Amino acid sequence: MSNKVLIVGGVAGGASAAARLRRLDEDAQIVMFERDPYISFANCGLPYYIGDSIKDRSKLLVQTPEGMYQRFNIDVRIESEVMGIDPVNKRVRVRSKERGEYMESYDSLILSPGAKPLRPNLPGIESTRIHTLRNIPDTDRIKKRVTEERIRSAVVIGGGFIGVEMAENLKEIGLEVTLVEGGTQILAPFDREMSSALSKELEENGVSLLLSQSVQSFRDTDDQIEVYLASGTVLVSDMVILAIGVAPDTAFLRDSGMELGPRGHIIVNDKLATNLNNVYAVGDAVEVTDFVNGKKTAIPLAGPANKQGRIAADNVCGLETTFKGTQGTSIIKVFGLTGASTGNNEKTLQRLEIPYRVSYVHPNSHASYYPGATPLSLKLLFNDAGTVLGAQAVGFDGVDKRIDDIATVIRFRGTVTDLTELELAYAPPYSSAKDPVNMAGYTAENILTGKTEVFVPQDLETRNVESTQLIDVRSEMEHANGNIPGSLLIPVDELRARLQELDPAKEIWVYCQVGLRGYTASRILTQKGYKVRNLTGGYKTYQMATYKPGSSMNQSFEPIQVIQPSLIETKLDIAKVNDAVLRVDAELDACGLCCPGPLIQVKQKMDQLMAGQVLHVTASDPGFYEDIQSWAVMSRNRMIKVSKSANGIIEAYLCKEPPELKDASKPTLSTPEGSTMVVFSGDLDKAIASFIIANGAAASGKKVTMFFTFWGLNVIRKSAKVPVSKSLVGHMFGAMMPRGSRKLSLSKMNMLGMGAKMIRGVMKSNNVFSLEELIDTAIGQGVEIVACQMSMDVMGIKEQELIDGVLIGGVGYYLGKADQAGINLFI
Repeated sequence: MSNKVLIVGGVAGGASAAARLRRLDEDAQIVMFERDPYISFANCGLPYYIGDSIKDRSKLLVQTPEGMYQRFNIDVRIESEVMGIDPVNKRVRVRSKERGEYMESYDSLILSPGAKPLRPNLPGIESTRIHTLRNIPDTDRIKKRVTEERIRSAVVIGGGFIGVEMAENLKEIGLEVTLVEGGTQILAPFDREMSSALSKELEENGVSLLLSQSVQSFRDTDDQIEVYLASGTVLVSDMVILAIGVAPDTAFLRDSGMELGPRGHIIVNDKLATNLNNVYAVGDAVEVTDFVNGKKTAIPLAGPANKQGRIAADNVCGLETTFKGTQGTSIIKVFGLTGASTGNNEKTLQRLEIPYRVSYVHPNSHASYYPGATPLSLKLLFNDAGTVLGAQAVGFDGVDKRIDDIATVIRFRGTVTDLTELELAYAPPYSSAKDPVNMAGYTAENILTGKTEVFVPQDLETRNVESTQLIDVRSEMEHANGNIPGSLLIPVDELRARLQELDPAKEIWVYCQVGLRGYTASRILTQKGYKVRNLTGGYKTYQMATYKPGSSMNQSFEPIQVIQPSLIETKLDIAKVNDAVLRVDAELDACGLCCPGPLIQVKQKMDQLMAGQVLHVTASDPGFYEDIQSWAVMSRNRMIKVSKSANGIIEAYLCKEPPELKDASKPTLSTPEGSTMVVFSGDLDKAIASFIIANGAAASGKKVTMFFTFWGLNVIRKSAKVPVSKSLVGHMFGAMMPRGSRKLSLSKMNMLGMGAKMIRGVMKSNNVFSLEELIDTAIGQGVEIVACQMSMDVMGIKEQELIDGVLIGGVGYYLGKADQAGINLFI
């Protein structure tokens, strides 16, 4: 007697189960029920059909009822919804468009009902302008609206995979798109700093991104829909895509005795069997085991659903196959960028209190000397035993294969040492001799073996400035183009000669651009006896971690309309830029170079040009997009245009413009000139004047550096006595000098301290900030306060005696700042 197997639901899990069953048992009677007209379709491809990347709708249909019958002899009943199951009598109740309502018996039952989009009970939620995307009919409705009704704008609610893909595809066909996400980041499988790169890509391609925003209600107008947010913002658009998540479609099982999880997922064992006899369940509706941490979870992905369908069919046929869990490997395209993840992220590990370590690398996708190399960012999570717990990667090329490599290592419970030993295919167009996966392994191995101690950007928020010293070991150009506040610049190549600027009593925190020079610096200093930590992934990781949506540079640059022929010697190319034809005098291909390589080459090339000549530069380092704009402003070269292509290649046109071509009537892009002052005096009135000037300059947008030397050091001393070890002379100086700003005397009419009290009283009555308030305000505005190391040594003042936030520097540091300043004062 043949086995009668009913399958509820098609698509990934149900369709793969049906095909596997037939291959295992030619005589089985197999019946598949599908509520919709389509049993097997590429649901992951639906957004790309709406966005015209997939032109032919028929290519979304993986299999048809007729095809399933002809090839596999399966009785497919479409538009037939299973309303409930009777496990005692082994029957299901079906409501069919063609046959009405009836009962169907089974020997074995495989449930693949999937998940349905969440649709919260909000005012106005029933509007016909609000759409969800689950199946082909949903797709057809949205496609019809964006093509036939020619709508111009859309609000996408939800920053998960479907929401981001819909935002991208709607933007690709010309709509104005706003993406609203209730959480602090998009794409939950990624940690925040990794998802920020994808957020930035959305914004740079014109998608408006609103995070930490919850929707309160909707309201239809004559021809549009209004979306009301809890913040008070009202968004007006032609349509809304609701993509806030999914819930298991298991309501029809609630009276069956089926064991369900707290969110309605079907509970199964490792054979995908439910608590009901001969009933199995697969796909988005089931609760599974997380392969990495062993806890129960639900991960709605097509890959695991297909595997589960095959395993359920095996067990129906008695093969005793087990499902060992899922690690949630996933990938997404966001315009030109790709993001992928596998295993657990930091949020999960922290929630489950699982100890872990983290490292970042930012290598090129292939050999830098072969054209087209682009950087990718790779985050690795591992435990003290070296076992790989998870990984995330973002980049323009090669992201998929790197995450696939690491996913394979995780599946075999591999370690970071296994990553170092992987022998991966190499040729210059495809990889590097040390593949990025190997590099991630090397970096993690260095951490585990104690060759380096690391810190992450979040540690900067709690860094104790009294016990640590933050050092930027990059070049001067990189530091000037952006740095971590409070850091002292000592390029790694100068480090050995400038050790006297480091405090051996403090832990030294170093950083570079991507972590490599920082590692070199940490090895130098460690072997010199310093305790050192290196920022893993460097300044690039810091930028990712501190990026806030809405802060990307959307700068527009006015094109050059005329270039004097007398100033142009060689003509290499003619380019069309913002509808203005300009001659390009020099080309620079900086692709494959990591920061600061592109900027260094740009400077060298610009130095060779005459005034009025134009440089066209291409680069693949993502940071170059902002770096070149900042550099142009800083170096007073004119930026004509900067753009980024879909494959991540950045193009910039810069002009070395002569003074006579500048149009004084038009505003030019420039950074505010800096201001520096040497504060030599410790008099109260001069200190007040110094900080009034500093605050005024900072409020005007100027970068201010105050260099305190000799008696001026008393202004920034703490009022309370700090126990420090000093020489006899140092103690004598300390006793004679005023301790902090509140003890300063007036330069004139001090009158044994009465003058200082009088001026403070007058300032208070006239609502003028006190010196202490002026100091706090200056620090809050970013005024850089530097204490002269030499003067401190002479005066016997220790760093612990100074107020928080003070940098320690020498005359070289001050002169470097003064060289960039338009105003220099001596007080």
